[in-house]
Amino acid sequence: MAWAQYQQGLERRPANHQPLTPLGFLERAASAFPDHLAIVHGALRRDYASFYARARALGSALAGRGVVRGDTVSVLLPNTPAMLECHYGVPMCGAVLHSINTRLDAATIAFQLDHALSQLVIVDVEYWDLFQQALALCQSRPAVVLCDDPEYSGPRPSLPTGTGAPQDYEALLATGDPNYEWLRPTDEWDAISINYTSGTTGDPKGVVSHHRGAYLLAQGNALTTSMQKHAVYLWTLPMFHCNGWCFPWTLSAIVGTHVCLRQVRAAPIWAALADEGVTHLCGAPIVMSLLINAEAGEKRALAQQVQFFTAAAPPPETVLAQMAQAGFGVTHLYGLTETYGPAVVNDWHDAWNSLPAPQQARLKARQGVRYLPLEELDVLDPDTLQPVPRDGATMGEVMFRGNVVMKGYFRNPAATEKALAGGWFHSGDLAVRHPDGYIQLKDRSKDVIISGGENISSIEVEEVLYQHPAVAVAAVVAMAHEKWGEVPCAFVELAPGQGDAEADLMAWCRQNLAGYKVPKRFVFGPIQRTSTGKVQKFALRAQAQALAE
Repeated sequence: MAWAQYQQGLERRPANHQPLTPLGFLERAASAFPDHLAIVHGALRRDYASFYARARALGSALAGRGVVRGDTVSVLLPNTPAMLECHYGVPMCGAVLHSINTRLDAATIAFQLDHALSQLVIVDVEYWDLFQQALALCQSRPAVVLCDDPEYSGPRPSLPTGTGAPQDYEALLATGDPNYEWLRPTDEWDAISINYTSGTTGDPKGVVSHHRGAYLLAQGNALTTSMQKHAVYLWTLPMFHCNGWCFPWTLSAIVGTHVCLRQVRAAPIWAALADEGVTHLCGAPIVMSLLINAEAGEKRALAQQVQFFTAAAPPPETVLAQMAQAGFGVTHLYGLTETYGPAVVNDWHDAWNSLPAPQQARLKARQGVRYLPLEELDVLDPDTLQPVPRDGATMGEVMFRGNVVMKGYFRNPAATEKALAGGWFHSGDLAVRHPDGYIQLKDRSKDVIISGGENISSIEVEEVLYQHPAVAVAAVVAMAHEKWGEVPCAFVELAPGQGDAEADLMAWCRQNLAGYKVPKRFVFGPIQRTSTGKVQKFALRAQAQALAE
C-alpha cells in the first residue's frame, strides 16, 4: 500500500519523538528568562530560575521519600507558591498530583485519600485540623508534610511532636536536589493528575488527566484567550479546581507572572489588579459580583483593561455592563473536570460590538465553539448520537471528542464506559446549537423540570430572573406538585437595598415566560454554593422537596 512507503525506515526515535508534557514549559521559561518574575505572594518575589529549582528540589525530595512513578501525592493547599511548585514537582518524579478541595468536609477528604491511594499528603497549616479529622477516618496512613505559609495569619494549630510530627515543607525541599534530572513521562498518556468530581449523586469520581491533555489545554488557554507573553495572572480561581483549568502550566508557556491569593476577598483583589498590573483572571460569576459590589474605599482605578474569564452561569446584562465600566473584558468559557477545565469559548466577533447591549448580552450567554486543542464538539441526540438541527431550539446533549478528554475515572470502569460510550464523552449537559454553530447550554439533564408533560429549562427561567434589577443571584429547581408532577421553584438572593420583591418577580416572570414556566414558589435568602462558586442545586432540590411536603 502507498502509505507504507512513508513508514519504512521512518520510525519514531528519541531524536524525533518525545512524549508531550507541560513540565517542559517551566524548564524553557527558566532557561530563556531566568530572571523574569514568576511568582508574587505578599512580599515574596520569585523568579523563574528559583521556581524551576524549587520544583526540581521537590521532585527530588519526594523521590527520596520513596515516591515512585505512578504513586499519588495529595495536596491540601490554597493558591500559594507551594501549590504551584506541586503542579511541577510532583509529576517531575513520575507521581500523580491529587489536589483536594479545601472546602470539603473531613469524610469526603478521607474518601478521596483512600480511593486515590495517596502515598504522601502536603497540607497547608490553615487546614491542619481539617486534615487530622479526615485522617482519623482514613483506612490508609500516608506520609504527611506541613506547609507553613508565611502569609497565613490565622490561629496556629496544635501540632504533634516527636515521631508523629509532620515534616516541614521547606525542610523537605532542603533534602532535594535543585538540579534534579526530572523524569519525563514514559508515555504522554501517563497520568499527571487526578481530580475528584463533586459527588452530588454518589461517591466522588476521580477524573484522571494525562500529560498530553495538560500540555495541549495549557497552550490552548493561551491561544484561545489571546494571552500575551509575560501576562500577569491573578489566582482567584482555585487551583484545586481541575488544576486551575491548567493555567499553572499555561503561565510558564508564556513566561507570565502568577499573583497568588490565599483568599478571594475584594480588597486584596483590587490591590493586586492595580499594584501588580494584573492582565488576566478567572472565576465564577460570584467573583464578578464581589468586584462590582466592593466598598468604594476598596476599588482602585486601573491603568490597563483586565480580561476576566468566567464559566458556570452566564453573567446578566447589568453585571456585564458594570464590569465593562470598571475596566474588565468578560469572556464566557465552558468545560468540565473531564475536559481539563474550559474546552469551549464564546469566541467574540468584532461585528457584535456594534449591536445593542441586550443583544450582546444574549450572545455572551452562549457557551460558544470548541477550543483549538479540542477535536470535536457537538450537540447530539443521546440515544442516536446524531447531531440535533442547528436551529437554536432543539435540545440535545453536549458531547466532546479529542485529546483534552480525560483518560477515565480512576478505579471505576463502569462509570468510564458509560461516560465515553459511542466514542464521545457524554457531558450530561443539555444544549441547543445555533445556525452559526455556537452552542448554548439549556440545562443539566437532571435539572430539566417536567411539568404536566412539558419540559422547562431551569436556565431559561434563571435568565429571565437575572434580567430583573432586584435579583443578585437566582437558581431554579423542580418542586413536587400534586397536579403537575413538578413545578419551578425559584431561590433568589436580592441585590443590596432591595426589599420584598416577590410580587414584582412573579409579574416579571409572567410577562417574559410562558405561564407553565413561571415559578410557583419564591424562596429568598442566601443560596448554597460549591467551593468554586457554583450553586448547589442538589441542596436546593432537597429544600424544595421539604417545602412541598
